[in-house]
Amino acid sequence: MISADRDALLCDFAETYGIYDFRALPVSTLATLAVGLRDDSRIKMKMHGTNVSRIETLLAAAVDRLSMLWWAKTEDGRNNTNRPKSMLSILIGEPQKQESDVEAFESGDEFDSAWKRITGVKHE
Repeated sequence: MISADRDALLCDFAETYGIYDFRALPVSTLATLAVGLRDDSRIKMKMHGTNVSRIETLLAAAVDRLSMLWWAKTEDGRNNTNRPKSMLSILIGEPQKQESDVEAFESGDEFDSAWKRITGVKHE
């Protein structure tokens, strides 16, 4: 843990145990205390590669579900427009999906019917 982020471990020890000097304790004691740090401590979150705690993740997921339920009952929801942004995606740093006006077709017939609908002219 010390090699991963010495400063984060020092901050966590100072905050949790009031220890400001690593060298004052034996390595076995430091290891025991490091394991005892809470899951949302700086060093454990860094070791897990996250910057969001489990509680924050669950709260953001709950907000996302609630906003989707609310949105589904609106006119925008019925038309599938203006979908709410995901708080969880924002917190964990996922890139936001861009709305695209590209339309894909499974077959040539499907394309022909869409072409006729859009232009009013039969594709030949």
